[in-house]
Amino acid sequence: MTLTYAIGDVHGSLDKLGRLIARCDEYANGRSARFVFLGDYIDRGPDAAGVVRLLRDLQSARGDGVVTLLGNHEAMALAVIDGTSPAELWLEQGGAATLESYRATRPRDLPPEHIDWMRSLRLTYDDGRRFFVHAGIDPNRSLDAQDDEDLIWIREPFLSHRRDYGRLIVHGHTPLRDGVPDLRRNRLNLDTGAVYGGPLTAAAFDEGQTRPITFLQAH
Repeated sequence: MTLTYAIGDVHGSLDKLGRLIARCDEYANGRSARFVFLGDYIDRGPDAAGVVRLLRDLQSARGDGVVTLLGNHEAMALAVIDGTSPAELWLEQGGAATLESYRATRPRDLPPEHIDWMRSLRLTYDDGRRFFVHAGIDPNRSLDAQDDEDLIWIREPFLSHRRDYGRLIVHGHTPLRDGVPDLRRNRLNLDTGAVYGGPLTAAAFDEGQTRPITFLQAH
């Protein structure tokens, strides 16, 4: 039976990410496992460059067993690189820490292979029971008719909506300052504020039920 791990916002927290992946592998105990990362790998934290390197290496080693989704922070960085958004907002929202981790002075000086990797990130992943996305969805649209901006930016009305979407929506984006995942009937928030001193969290799912079977954390 394949396990699926969903991991919330990393934001340059390389040490926590490495320890959490090790914990997930230990928990799997030889079972096959898929990792779904929910976006926001860069900005704010100390080692965005190291996080991207680790995730690219993990994908090279495990292929389709690693799914990486786009977060709003990757989208902001790409918009600056492409010249469609001014750099100031991104720098204020943690981009300065990303440039420092790459020892770069301008966003376009990031390694081309890392920029290409960010461009390759997908918006959603649907395993039939869970719908994985960075920020959430528009409750008034079907899952196959979502707006790209909502998928990486939305908070309300999604966070307070009680609609059954036919999937458990697994997301991050909105930090939970108590470090506890927010599991509700229709959604699960896994952004437990790793970059703010909280843990980095993985939800473990199996094929027998929709809800997580356990949570693993790296503090």
